[in-house]
Amino acid sequence: MKRSRLNRTLAVLLVAGVGLSSAACGGDEDSPAADGKVTLVVNGLPPATEAATHKRFLDNVAEFESQNPNIKIDAREGKMDPQTFAAKLAGGQLEDVFYVYFTDPASLIAKRQVADVSKYLKDFPAAQQVRPEVLKVFSDDKGGVYGLPYKNYSLGLIYNRTLFTRAGLDPDNPPKTWADVRTAAQKIAALGDGHVGYGDYSKNNTGGWHFTAELYSLGGEVATKDGETWKAAFNNDLGRQVLRQLHDMRWADNSMGSRQLLEWADLLRMMGSGKLGMYIGTADNIPTIVNQYKGKFPDYGLGPIPDGKATLGGGEGYMFNAKASPEKIRAGLKWLTFWFTSPDRVEAERKWEAETKQPVGLPEPNIFAGEGATKQAAAEKKYANVPQQNYAPFAAAMGSIPVKFEPPNAQQVYAVLDVPMQKVLTDRNANVDQLLADAEKQVNSILATVR
Repeated sequence: MKRSRLNRTLAVLLVAGVGLSSAACGGDEDSPAADGKVTLVVNGLPPATEAATHKRFLDNVAEFESQNPNIKIDAREGKMDPQTFAAKLAGGQLEDVFYVYFTDPASLIAKRQVADVSKYLKDFPAAQQVRPEVLKVFSDDKGGVYGLPYKNYSLGLIYNRTLFTRAGLDPDNPPKTWADVRTAAQKIAALGDGHVGYGDYSKNNTGGWHFTAELYSLGGEVATKDGETWKAAFNNDLGRQVLRQLHDMRWADNSMGSRQLLEWADLLRMMGSGKLGMYIGTADNIPTIVNQYKGKFPDYGLGPIPDGKATLGGGEGYMFNAKASPEKIRAGLKWLTFWFTSPDRVEAERKWEAETKQPVGLPEPNIFAGEGATKQAAAEKKYANVPQQNYAPFAAAMGSIPVKFEPPNAQQVYAVLDVPMQKVLTDRNANVDQLLADAEKQVNSILATVR
C-alpha cells in the first residue's frame, strides 16, 4: 500500500466535519449549453513531472473528444488530497467526476455529497461487467450507485526470495499460516548481520491497518453491525492471537529487530536493502521497492496472506458531483467507461505500459466479471514484464480468499489500533488484554457516530 493510499483516506475524516448536504458544485455551469455541448470537469490527470502518464491521459482525452464531439474534457491534476478536498467540497469547487478511494464512498453517500447515477447505467454495458461486490463499495443500501471502480487490490505476504534460499526455506512455497511465518522469521533472523525475519507497522495509522488485515486473515472482524449500530469486534481470542504472536516474535524470538514504530516507507526501504525477510503488503509495493529503494524484481515473491480466512482489500474509483446535471452524468459515464472502467481498453493500456517500461503482470483482483475478467487476464498474460512465477502462490490462492474492505471510519479506528501494535512491539511487559479493552472503548465511541 503506497503511503499516499493512507494519506488520501484521511480526506474522509475531513469530509465528516463538513456540515453539507449536496453542497458541492462542479464545473462553471450545471445546465447544458444551448448548442448541446457539455464541458466535463474531471481530475486524476497525473502531474506534468510524470511525463509518460501525463501524456497518456491527455492522449486519451483527445481520442475521447474526437469520438464524442459534443463533450469537452477539462482535466485537472491531482486526485483526493486530504489537505484540499474538504475545502473544495465546501466551496463548490469539486470536479464533476472526481477520484476517490474505497474508504471514501460510504461517507460521501451518507452525506448526500455525490450523485446517484443508477438510472443511467443500463446504457453503459461496461458498467454491467463490474463485479457486484466491488460495485457495492459505490452503492447505498437501497441499491443506488454513485460511482464506478478503477482498480482493486488485496494484501498478501511480500517476501525476499533470496533470503529464503539463504535461510534454507523454499522460495516457491511461502508460509501458509502465521505459525509458519514465525518459524521462517526465526530462520531469516538467524542469518545475523542485521537481518530481520518479519516486519510490521505501528505508526501513523499503519499499525491499525495491519492489525485489521491480520485479524481478517484469522477470520476475525474489527467491527460488526447489529441492526443500525456498529460495534467493535476485536476484543476477543483472535485479537489477542494477533498481538501475542507479534509480541512473541519481537521479544521471545527476536526475529523482528529492535527498531520499531515503523510506518509505510520503512518496510519498503528495509526490503530494498535486502535485510528484511517478510511483511504484509500489496503487489504494487514491489515496483516501488525496485524503483525507489534499489531492489530487483527477481528477489521478491508474493504469497497469500497467512491462514487465509480473508484478506483486507481496497481500491480506487470515481464518483459524481451531487450537483452534476443529467447531461454531465451521462458524459461522465461515457468518459469512465471509455477508459477507466472499460474491459475493451485493457489490452491497449497494458501494451502501452509494457512499451513504456511500466510493470505489467502484478497480481491484483479483477474489477470485472465474465468476459471482462477474461479480457483483463489475457492482456496481463500477454504483456507481463515482471516475473510471474514469483507471484504464483498469491495468484493461485486469490480466488479462494475472500476480500473484505475496511471498517467504517477506518482511519480513526486505525489511529486507535496503532497503540496496541506499538505497545506489544516496544514493551516486553505489554498487557494485551488491557490494550484491547481500552481500544474497544475508544473504537465504540468512534463507531457510535456512523449512520
